[in-house]
Amino acid sequence: MLDINVSAREQVTLIEVRGRVDSANADQLGEALTREIESGHTQIVLDLAGVEYMSSAGLREIVSALKRAKRGPEAGDVRIAQPSYRVREVLEMAGLDTVLQIFPTQMEAVGSY
Repeated sequence: MLDINVSAREQVTLIEVRGRVDSANADQLGEALTREIESGHTQIVLDLAGVEYMSSAGLREIVSALKRAKRGPEAGDVRIAQPSYRVREVLEMAGLDTVLQIFPTQMEAVGSY
């Protein structure tokens, strides 16, 4: 099961994800990210502390959201906060640690904007 909580922190949209992100539910993550970006909320922090597994489908949704957030008049970014050890390994193996900004705490990620 995947649990996604969206909230506002100052000028930043915080999306906290809990559970497993796999091919069966990655689209839920993508929809949550797309909804925020299309609403003009392009400064996003994706908190992955509660994610114990991330498949390539989940990574695709994050990269797709990053591309959408950087486009347009309100160009923003998608930043990662406190990924679990396993998720950080997956991000590094995919080379996404060089594309995404990854922060050890939610507060640092929010404060980076």
